[in-house]
Amino acid sequence: MKQSEIVELTLPELKEKLNSMEEELAQLKLQHSISQLENPMKIRAMRRTVARLQTNLRKRELEEIG
Repeated sequence: MKQSEIVELTLPELKEKLNSMEEELAQLKLQHSISQLENPMKIRAMRRTVARLQTNLRKRELEEIG
C-alpha cells in the first residue's frame, strides 16, 4: 500500500486497515516459522506498510488534539 493511498483513507478506514494488516503480518510470521515462505520479502513489505499506517494514524490523532 502506497503512502498516497493511505492519506486518502478516512480515520475509521485507517484503523480497520491497520487491524487487518497487523493480523495478516502475524499470519505471515507464523507461516514463516512453520515452513519457509515462497516470498519472505513479503514480511518486510507488510511490516513497513503497518508502520506507515501507524504513523499516519498518530499524525491524525495529534492534529485532532492540537
